[in-house]
Amino acid sequence: MRTSSLRFAPLAIALLLALVACSPNDATESTTTPLAEGSDACNVENLTLMKAGTLTLGADQPAYPPWFEDNDPANGKGYEGAVAAAVATEMGFESSQVTWVAVPFNKSFAPGRKDFDAYITQVSITPKRAEVVDFSAAYYNAAQALVTLKKSPFADATTVTELADAKLGAQIGSTSLTTIDEQIQPTQAASVYDSNNDAKSALQNGQIDGIVVDLPTAFYMTAVQIPDATIAGQFPPTSGEPEQFGMVLEKGSPLLPCLDQAITSLTSDGTLAELEQQWLADETNVPVFS
Repeated sequence: MRTSSLRFAPLAIALLLALVACSPNDATESTTTPLAEGSDACNVENLTLMKAGTLTLGADQPAYPPWFEDNDPANGKGYEGAVAAAVATEMGFESSQVTWVAVPFNKSFAPGRKDFDAYITQVSITPKRAEVVDFSAAYYNAAQALVTLKKSPFADATTVTELADAKLGAQIGSTSLTTIDEQIQPTQAASVYDSNNDAKSALQNGQIDGIVVDLPTAFYMTAVQIPDATIAGQFPPTSGEPEQFGMVLEKGSPLLPCLDQAITSLTSDGTLAELEQQWLADETNVPVFS
């Protein structure tokens, strides 16, 4: 996969955020006041940032495909790397005005002060997380999927009920772990790992029967990391609405309205759809567990 050269439209006037407000339990509904037309509040020189004139972005380490490429969030490759670059450009930042810091996934949405202005690493917007951090407008609708070895008896499962006796694993603090505990509810407690890489090793060593991850990560795992594995299926959304990823900000961050404005603009002009088509695998051929 190669990045294409994109031209991003100038900063659009503020749009009502109802465009992206649908989510589980209305988690993505913005509590910020839309910016007035013609306002200069989002000019780079007027933004409240950790470092004046510099946008500090956070990401997990290592940063895996298809979300990032070459373990380098700053190169603008991979879906989230490209989204972050597009958002920064839309907000008026030059590439030299963007810096990245490594922050563990589970720490990104923990209560307290942050080492970043915004964080992007597949963090699902949930009401519980939104109590202690702010979330941007959604930039991706996600589905959870089960990765298991091709020889596993669970590889041919078509219903959630058939997974009841499976020993499953997921990353700590993730909605993948929530999917195991609340949607699958297996008879054996889920194994919890610091990273998907640790879960991958456990699957290959026969310590678990399967890993629950977001669907694009499942495609990468089965195509590159674990060639003898398969995607058994994807899980339907529990609330009837898709799970959504948002950028994480410190609770009460004054940057939120301007970040939302940029994401909404990139959604409405088709940029995010173009980046999703470029970087993320086609989900249409993966069966949904009944």
